[in-house]
Amino acid sequence: MPLMLDSPPPEAAPSDPREERRRLHHEADVVVIGAGILGCALAVALGNQGRSVILLERSLKQPDRIVGELLQPGGVAALERLGLRDCLEDIDAIKVEGYEVIYYGEEVRIPYPAAADDTEKKRPEGRSFHHGRFIQRLREAAMRTPNVTVIETTATDLVKNGWTGQILGVEGKTKGEKDYFFGALTIVADGYASKFRKEYIKHTPISKSKFWGLELIDADLPLPHHGHVVLGDGAPVLLYQIGTHETRALIDIPEHLPSASVKNGGVKGHLRDVVLPSLPKKVQPSFEAAIDSGALRSMPNSFLPPSTNTNPGMVILGDAMNMRHPLTGGGMTVAFNDAVLLSELLSPELVPTFDDTKLVLKQMERFHWQRKSLTSVINILAQALYSLFAANDPQLKALQLGCFRYFQRGGACIDGPVGLLAGIIRRPFVLFYHFFAVALLAIWIYISSAGILNLPVRLVGSVGVFWKACVVIFPYIFSELRA
Repeated sequence: MPLMLDSPPPEAAPSDPREERRRLHHEADVVVIGAGILGCALAVALGNQGRSVILLERSLKQPDRIVGELLQPGGVAALERLGLRDCLEDIDAIKVEGYEVIYYGEEVRIPYPAAADDTEKKRPEGRSFHHGRFIQRLREAAMRTPNVTVIETTATDLVKNGWTGQILGVEGKTKGEKDYFFGALTIVADGYASKFRKEYIKHTPISKSKFWGLELIDADLPLPHHGHVVLGDGAPVLLYQIGTHETRALIDIPEHLPSASVKNGGVKGHLRDVVLPSLPKKVQPSFEAAIDSGALRSMPNSFLPPSTNTNPGMVILGDAMNMRHPLTGGGMTVAFNDAVLLSELLSPELVPTFDDTKLVLKQMERFHWQRKSLTSVINILAQALYSLFAANDPQLKALQLGCFRYFQRGGACIDGPVGLLAGIIRRPFVLFYHFFAVALLAIWIYISSAGILNLPVRLVGSVGVFWKACVVIFPYIFSELRA
């Protein structure tokens, strides 16, 4: 028998026939693959609506990952709407008040903006933490939720109606033996390395770099309770505290980077020779100690545009369906807001039964477009900002400088961009406005910094800077407009 975990009713209470069906017959309204960020949140949301839910997870041991450690204020707000705010407690989480961008040693603070309708002008906060601790709290919440049964098993395939193609459930393997789980709706949320994506989504993830992670002990950060983005000659470096004594360093290393080649000492050689000297002096001792400890891990930085779910009986969500560069820390914010929106669109008032597959697919089409007010902003911003922060040609370098000088202006020049990044501002046009405001400022700096003799050359070159800005952002805008 598989390992099954949920919160059975008190002994004196009558048994729940739906719980028995989940335990004995593996039948429910919904089968969710993956007890990660999105899987747990959706299981709780749907269970609280009275749906019978089976949540499948390959391993219920605490995961150990180097991403998924920073939750933006927009994600904290969604977590609260889901009734899961307490999952941020008792995990040594650190409050996050904004960012500090360090550009060749120059620093600018970018705090999260207060909401326009907040009369007290209280600035929102994010949270950073150890990913595994947070996941375990979410799983505990799922196990406590009525109508939810958590089962430890490996999902190996989807059960399909051979005539209609409708998904009927999940085939799994528990302790080496085949097992089956059936539901009117199957939700696939098995993460960035999804084994089910290829068959049902035409897009494939694009990865051009990796984040290499170090855990710094007792690092002396320039600005406590802030994420730090360090910009220099290479790709960006992120620094943010994830516990009382621990700080995460994420170093972006593009593919085939010469300074990270074997002959130059590999990744460790790049970290020691290129990255270490670019960091603030007070951070360097803890960073060097982390390199010496040898505990290096990596994760691919992937982009996957969103797709509309069209297969009856199944929904693919989370990183299995849509990914963006983790530079802006937007993944969990997208996931929790998706859980909020989807639970509303699939509520019993709107969809009485998931057996009505046509109605479910209609709601999934609405979901695809309604989520874009937030997710398109986070997706486009993550990809565009990474292009600027990892600048590797003169035009991108000009845009990178323009971006930093834009932040230095303060006021709306930081409130708008960081409000978008934080998941607070959900208006794609605001992103479009600030991006091209940065581009125009970059062009002005590019032209005005030239001497008289170089002015004609810079005027011609400014066209290239503007063209590069268009090349950076428009492909991602078009990817969001596709169904």
